Amino acid sequence: MPRHGARGRIVGNRGIDNRELSCHAGRRIGLLSHMATVLQRITRILPYFKKGRLGIAVAGLASLIAAITEPALPALMKPLLDQGFVGGGIPMWTVPAAIIGLFTLRGFAGFTAQYALTWAANQGVQALRMRLFHHLLRAEPALFTRHSASSLTNMLVYEVQSAATQLVSSVLTLVRDTLTLAALMVYLLYLNWALTLFIGLLFPAVAWVMRTAGRRVQRLTKEGQRANDELAYVVEENVLAWRIVRLHGAGVTQSRRFEQLSNALRRLLLKNVTAAATMTPLTQILAATAMSAVIVIALWQSSAGGQTVGGFVAFITAMLMTLPPIRHLADVMAPIVRGLTALERSVDLVEEGAAERGGSHSVTRAAGRIELDRVTLRYAADQANALEDFSLTIAAGETVALVGPSGAGKSSLVNLLPRFIEPIAGELRLDGVPLREWTIESLRRQFALVSQDVVLFNDTVAANVAMGEVTDVERVRAALKGAHLLDFVESLPQGLASEIGHNGSQLSGGQRQRLAIARAIYKDAPILILDEATSALDSESERAVQEALDVLMRDRTTLVIAHRLSTIEHADRVVAIDAGRLIEQGTHAELLARGGLYARLHALQFRTA
Repeated sequence: MPRHGARGRIVGNRGIDNRELSCHAGRRIGLLSHMATVLQRITRILPYFKKGRLGIAVAGLASLIAAITEPALPALMKPLLDQGFVGGGIPMWTVPAAIIGLFTLRGFAGFTAQYALTWAANQGVQALRMRLFHHLLRAEPALFTRHSASSLTNMLVYEVQSAATQLVSSVLTLVRDTLTLAALMVYLLYLNWALTLFIGLLFPAVAWVMRTAGRRVQRLTKEGQRANDELAYVVEENVLAWRIVRLHGAGVTQSRRFEQLSNALRRLLLKNVTAAATMTPLTQILAATAMSAVIVIALWQSSAGGQTVGGFVAFITAMLMTLPPIRHLADVMAPIVRGLTALERSVDLVEEGAAERGGSHSVTRAAGRIELDRVTLRYAADQANALEDFSLTIAAGETVALVGPSGAGKSSLVNLLPRFIEPIAGELRLDGVPLREWTIESLRRQFALVSQDVVLFNDTVAANVAMGEVTDVERVRAALKGAHLLDFVESLPQGLASEIGHNGSQLSGGQRQRLAIARAIYKDAPILILDEATSALDSESERAVQEALDVLMRDRTTLVIAHRLSTIEHADRVVAIDAGRLIEQGTHAELLARGGLYARLHALQFRTA
């Protein structure tokens, strides 16, 4: 295709301005030199466009039809002028019929090509988006340290769509203008003259068409922007709350939610394209109507003419019609490369990391015995170890409190258990089975988390409680009752079906915390992790939350991280950690009597208080 375009540029410029030839030739040589690489890059993203193959084929056929109609206009002008002005050899009614019919065919072909290629592109966007979203739900946790939430959101929601739109527009221009230029050049070789036609009275009608269609395009654009925002919101939630989503096995539910919004956005974008693409054929039909009127009047007023008149008009028209495709082809490669680059960035993200891998061990419910055997953890090669040769055994059903200064390694320890991070040495076991031998799904089914940073979704109360599982209304009610939240939920206008807003924005801090506890009760996991679950609450809210936690902790292995040491005095065992090492362990009373790290922290806290 580039060769046709290059040839067209050289021939066309002989009749225009030879001074432009060297500049345009250099740009065309650059296009040719990049074509092989561009084709290789297009091949890389083609698998995502398999569902759009029919649309691509239809777009190619429609572009061919549209290109064939280009030289048909000057070809019609020659017999119309020559025979029509000499003796009235053509019936008057055939003139507008032929011209309007030609432009109608061209407009329909152009609309079909643009819609079909856009449909195919959006099929590819949908496939790539779903692949990216599924990858985010299953990728190794290290992915979230290499990419920020905003960059992932922008890539998945905006960048993929804008890149595909740019690429589609440029490819359509490349195919259409290359075929058009080739058709016109063949006709110019046959003729000696060309034609241009100026229809001044067309502009008011064109302005009316563009204004009328523009209103619909503007409305659909605003709806599309709102749909884009909703889709970005779902991605942001799942990127920021990936630990909660995976811990509760909610990937399928969230993926279904994402797919529904993504399909809604896709439908809006197609409506937008339909409205925008309508303007061009309507404008062309108006131009054809005005042109046919001019020719009919000229034929009616004229009584004689010569053969050279038609040939001259046809040749001038064909020659001037080559100018737009020549200009378009000169600039088409840059947007193609930009679109490919943006799409390749998304493909790179899919291919850069493998999904999480687990073993084959799976049980419905573990007993809850946890062992850490000489575990060492380091986040980066140039950083100190977060945990150093750390060993600890926690019996099933035991409540163990982890205390220590900030940065001691408490959160690192609990993040090792669901395999959100991996140690560089040592081994962790659950019920005597190394964590690596558990399936990821079965391992995370054994843990429930209640943190000070509560993560809630912009959904109903019931959906937030039953996250990742089938919603059982009676179980949801029982969980809310155990979390001391049922009375409040029943007082809401829609009860369990009430929306709670962005991250539970319509709830108080204590209510959000108790909803997280209800979620943990509903999951009924044998191991419970409490990470500063009451640290951000006032005394009244803390009392209500603590009562709910007491219900939740019964008959479960519980790990409690707390800086307020008054909340862990009744733990079965207190483990004091500093600089990634286990310093001491025992009951609250035993450690106070020893006068070690725990006693110093306790004394400092209560003296400060």
